[in-house]
Amino acid sequence: MSSSSSSFGGLTIGLVFALIAGAGILLPVDGVASDSESYPWTDEMLSWQRTAYHFQPAKNWMNGPLFHKGWYHLFYQYNPYAAIWGNITWGHTVSTDLIHWHHLPIAMTYDQWYDINGVWTGSATTLPNGQIFMIYTGITNNSVEVQNLAYPANLSDPLLIDWVKYSNNPVIVPPPGIGLRDFRDPTTAWLASNGKWQVTIGSKINGNGFSLVYETEDFKSYELLNAPLHSVPGTGMWECVDFYPISKVGENGLDTSANGPQVKHVFKASISQELNDYYAIGFYDAQSGKWSPDDPTVDVGIGLRYDYGTYYASKTFYDHNKSRRVLLSWIEELDSEDDRVKKGWASLQGIPRTILFDMKTGSNILQWPVQEVESLRLESREFDAVQVSPGSVLPLDLGSADQLDINAEFEVDKDAMERLNGTEEAYNCSTSGGAAARGALGPFGLLVLADNNLSEQTPVYFYITKGVDGNLKTFFCADLLRSSEATDVVKEIYGNTVPVLKGEKLSVRILVKPALPPRRHQLPNPGSPEMKGTAKLRLGLMKALEDLGADDDDAVLVDHSIVESFAQGGRTTITSRVYPTKAISGQAKLFLFNNATHSKVTASLKIWQMDSAYIGPLTTHTPHTFM
Repeated sequence: MSSSSSSFGGLTIGLVFALIAGAGILLPVDGVASDSESYPWTDEMLSWQRTAYHFQPAKNWMNGPLFHKGWYHLFYQYNPYAAIWGNITWGHTVSTDLIHWHHLPIAMTYDQWYDINGVWTGSATTLPNGQIFMIYTGITNNSVEVQNLAYPANLSDPLLIDWVKYSNNPVIVPPPGIGLRDFRDPTTAWLASNGKWQVTIGSKINGNGFSLVYETEDFKSYELLNAPLHSVPGTGMWECVDFYPISKVGENGLDTSANGPQVKHVFKASISQELNDYYAIGFYDAQSGKWSPDDPTVDVGIGLRYDYGTYYASKTFYDHNKSRRVLLSWIEELDSEDDRVKKGWASLQGIPRTILFDMKTGSNILQWPVQEVESLRLESREFDAVQVSPGSVLPLDLGSADQLDINAEFEVDKDAMERLNGTEEAYNCSTSGGAAARGALGPFGLLVLADNNLSEQTPVYFYITKGVDGNLKTFFCADLLRSSEATDVVKEIYGNTVPVLKGEKLSVRILVKPALPPRRHQLPNPGSPEMKGTAKLRLGLMKALEDLGADDDDAVLVDHSIVESFAQGGRTTITSRVYPTKAISGQAKLFLFNNATHSKVTASLKIWQMDSAYIGPLTTHTPHTFM
């Protein structure tokens, strides 16, 4: 990653968090409890964990998101029978704004020999004539990963209820030399210079991750090209690969087939051996069909990550409705399987993010919550130039702090930075003691999802080091070690450096929002008798869904178990799953803290209370149009 090694004066730090959690800090904690005896969770604690403004099915990896006739469609891997792994179907939900989501019947289930062991990750491609093709991975009756074709039964249906599997599936099988379980997750196709469509699929050989490229004219017959799109030694299996263009000069996203002198390409792979999403920016040679990174030292799997917390199996799509590229991701659980069974759900989707090229650094992307999140803002409060002295914690008077949108800036004392002698300190967010370890210029930031006594807290913070050459390096971290008193959840410290250019402020935005996810109705498969023909008439669909139990009285639940943090306009992001036992049900508080030894910090914040989002069944009373 291009580091923040420039020397600069009075540093104002702005950090942006999209989060649903709270904080705490200051005392060291011995170890991380995760494999202990089950914690005695109460119903209140478990209910509180249900998120509010994140879409949350029972099992959630991203598949083929798309925009069609006024609706955003999200397909996700879903177990309709339990909150654990298995019985993988494609759940289906729609939204007009990426915030409020409406459940639809299951789109595809495991009912053919080529996907009988699961309908896994896939991607949608929308052709210029409006036709939609979905290529997805199925696992056969012999446990072989193959690629299959599906398409909407009725393109005039805005909700795309019914899907048809191609009669001659599978359309792509593992080529010679590729492991039968090492061939998965096709990308959205792009139009090559020869007028044919190309798609890339993740794989590995001898521990080396790479992506194969296939070419097609009709999405039914494919030819394997001679050279892979890219490969990196020692990175293991590449899954959920993604490949898309970004503009070097513009503020809009680009269609997946875009290319030219003002375009760079992002290649991303989900590294299965560590469950992290890595990306690199580089050059795509359309003639040779090869992509190469701008900086080989930060290549895929060894350099930059989308997110330094819990964030995996992500997928982007081009939103032609608003000319933007949108990123979606699966956020896994870090509690025990027993706890998930008690709750009755597991996993969720991260807040949709836009992606742009960082024209200032030229070396990374910028990720930011979609603008529609701001529609949930209610009344606001401002705190101007709050002085936070070394070793102090200050409460912010907000009442409950579990549904907030926080914008904050931190200014570090200029004189203290100039007086400080440089050292050879080798700081690391994960291994240097977290928020309790004090340095001259950090840590400082916010304690989110904290209780009044700070017995539970999740610090999200900056830490600055000064080298012997006088240059400053800024780290952005999240410390989960005291996020919960529960002993059967994973609690770690996340983070990495964040580029800060000379003269820039460090800034923070925190979205502590709830969604309102009512209970997930178990809808019959579209192929079942009671669902036949529901896509033919819009009123028929509405009646069918109401008959299946969709009502207007589903409970609104608050989103409190995820913290999404965005530093420096989204140059570095961290997603954290937290499971408080005390900082819940209106008891969550927000604090400023400064655990530095030599520098005071001045903080300015604007904080909005947040409304809830709707996540539930689609009914005749849904306040959106269909035609």
